[in-house]
Amino acid sequence: MSLSPRERALAVLRGQRPDRVPWFGDLDYLATAQIGRGQRPEGFKQSAAYLDWHRELRLGFYLQGYFPFETIVADCRVTERREGPDRIRRIETPHGTLQERWTWLPESFTEGPVEHLLKGAADLPAYRYLHAHTRYVADYAFGHTRGPQIGDGGLHLAYLPKSPFMQLVALDAGIIATVDMLEDAPELFADTLEVVRRSHDAAAALAVASPAELLMIPENLSSESVGPALFERFMRPYQETWTARIRAAGKFSCMHLDGTLRGLLRQECTVGFDFIESLTPSPVGDLAVADWAGFCGDTPTRFWGGIPGAYFSPTVSDAEFERHVRAVLAVMRTEPRYVLGVADQVPPDGLERRLHRVAELVEECGAY
Repeated sequence: MSLSPRERALAVLRGQRPDRVPWFGDLDYLATAQIGRGQRPEGFKQSAAYLDWHRELRLGFYLQGYFPFETIVADCRVTERREGPDRIRRIETPHGTLQERWTWLPESFTEGPVEHLLKGAADLPAYRYLHAHTRYVADYAFGHTRGPQIGDGGLHLAYLPKSPFMQLVALDAGIIATVDMLEDAPELFADTLEVVRRSHDAAAALAVASPAELLMIPENLSSESVGPALFERFMRPYQETWTARIRAAGKFSCMHLDGTLRGLLRQECTVGFDFIESLTPSPVGDLAVADWAGFCGDTPTRFWGGIPGAYFSPTVSDAEFERHVRAVLAVMRTEPRYVLGVADQVPPDGLERRLHRVAELVEECGAY
């Protein structure tokens, strides 16, 4: 009898051998597009129907992308408004005002920053004040609902905050402004990161205590922007602290590395994560699936990913899609340290028939 997606994934995470390679994917982006086109109702992603969709596709569920805590900012005036396609957030503090602007892109059903919250070192005192006056309270209601909905269809995952450095790089400042601030005001930069770390630690503790069984640090890393030097200096301590605490809580840990791999994958495999998630291989990324294990050396860390999201788009031929999935499964079925996954997400023009086809190929040629 075939194992469920949950049973297969848990076997790999526990160092055991299931019947076949587990197959999991993130449908959040595709669902956002379908909701935007009127093909799915509002609230679809929070409903039981979202889990039913995964079951129909024979696709394991894991990535809801939610934070199990509420963020409360005190002693700052925070306002948010919309101007056409733009979402503008303004934070007024005694040490200055911060503002960010994100623009909605209807063609791609996503938004991108056109103005970051921090522009330079002059914004660090206000940013430090913001995080010094931020607190968190547990918000487990969604988790208590989602867990039973998942059932044998997958795993229950929630987010910790990013490391303070990646909070700046990925969301609040961008890599150029972050490096500029580090060079222009190194002591103020370090002091600010320490304040953010204390703030994030409080939120991370709530995440670890949540109903989720799997905790992700959603770094959204790519090693062409953050290499080993910055990683060792600013990110490793936070990650090592929380992977240890997640393990002590009897739960699994992972981090999100969905860009180029050569500059960081080996380092991330020494942190203590149970697995590295959303690994994007060549020809989209820079390291073939067949090379992941050898490149990282002797490490117990598992690898999760293997099919670039673009391969679900009609821009990639059916023949190339078939070739790639078969080649990835040929590697992953050699030992139970892989989970076949979408790297990073199925795009808005993703073809559901290809999701069905992966499930067929797993049954056909995914046995160990």
